[in-house]
Amino acid sequence: MQTILLAALLAAQPATTPPIGQRTGTPQSMMAEMGLAPDQDDLAEAIAAADAHPLGSRENPVRVGGPDGERAYIARLRCSDGNAPRVGQRANMGVGAFGSIVDGYPLDCGSAAPGQTILLMDMYHDEHRENRAPPGFTLTE
Repeated sequence: MQTILLAALLAAQPATTPPIGQRTGTPQSMMAEMGLAPDQDDLAEAIAAADAHPLGSRENPVRVGGPDGERAYIARLRCSDGNAPRVGQRANMGVGAFGSIVDGYPLDCGSAAPGQTILLMDMYHDEHRENRAPPGFTLTE
């Protein structure tokens, strides 16, 4: 009996399982499958409304693609003295302007502008590469 049950369970398993830690689809595609995804017009309106606020704020988080996009963007940031900021521990900062969870990164430029700040980032935008810098920073290419 146990052999039959084990065989049935193994047969019910998918033939291929994605590696742990890898996305099986974009958040947008998963939301669309559930009928919860905003349409392109809604997203365009949200982006236009966000642009009225400083980049990197809760109202206008930096849009990037995944944790790699967050790290790549921060690596390009420079303080007013040309040095890279010291980066603190990432923290979940709740829901941002685009309806997804945003991460906050404490950044410290020491005595250079902008000093200490928290940069908010939305990693659920694989299609976007941000080329603007938040207030007080510049970006390298």
